[in-house]
Amino acid sequence: MEQPLFLYYPGCSTCQKAKKWLTDNQVLHTPRLIVEERPTIEELKIWIDRSKLPIKKFFNTSGLIYKELNLKERLPSLSEEEQIALLASNGKLVKRPLLITTHSVLVGFKADEWKKIK
Repeated sequence: MEQPLFLYYPGCSTCQKAKKWLTDNQVLHTPRLIVEERPTIEELKIWIDRSKLPIKKFFNTSGLIYKELNLKERLPSLSEEEQIALLASNGKLVKRPLLITTHSVLVGFKADEWKKIK
């Protein structure tokens, strides 16, 4: 099985918990810093499709940038393409951590969901 891709932000406490969970459960993974190497439009399209989640679930709604850009009000009027472009423009807009496997995409950290990838 291919190693899952783990996108995270080191300053995020939820990401730290997820990283510890991966280590504690001996899940080999490829780490990637979400701000330094932000997801591309192409990656996001694939991941959103694979996750079977609405695009809005990929937004970090508690982040400062989300609030500064008034995205709660703006998102409903943006097209899918515009929303994906916005996510690709700044890693801090993307909800994290993300765990990407060949068959699934987990957004945020919930240990119960993550156990399924082992």
